Amino acid sequence: MMTAPKELRVSKDRKMLTVTFPDHRPFDLPAEFLRVVSPSAEVQGHSPEQRVTVPGKRNVAILKIEPVGNYAVRITFDDMHDTGIFTWSYLHTLGHEKDERWQAYLDELAEKGLSRDR
Repeated sequence: MMTAPKELRVSKDRKMLTVTFPDHRPFDLPAEFLRVVSPSAEVQGHSPEQRVTVPGKRNVAILKIEPVGNYAVRITFDDMHDTGIFTWSYLHTLGHEKDERWQAYLDELAEKGLSRDR
């Protein structure tokens, strides 16, 4: 099981979550990125074919973060999406794969004629 981060910090403008795991440099994860890769069934579906490309979240912000047991947090965004449970392992993976996942998201938007703006 993944070790809990030693710090989760939301920026003053609520647009960035900084996650610091023990013995690791901090990961800066933008709210928009977290929202569009949310581990919720609403976004991920119940199989890879059901995964949804979520457009229009450029200006989304983090409203709150709540612990879920000792293994995860629930992030509530200002668009009221709050069903994603971000495990420590998933946050760690997102930190390491942010650039690749972000580019894949941008490519999907372009491919589907969607925009980061509302």
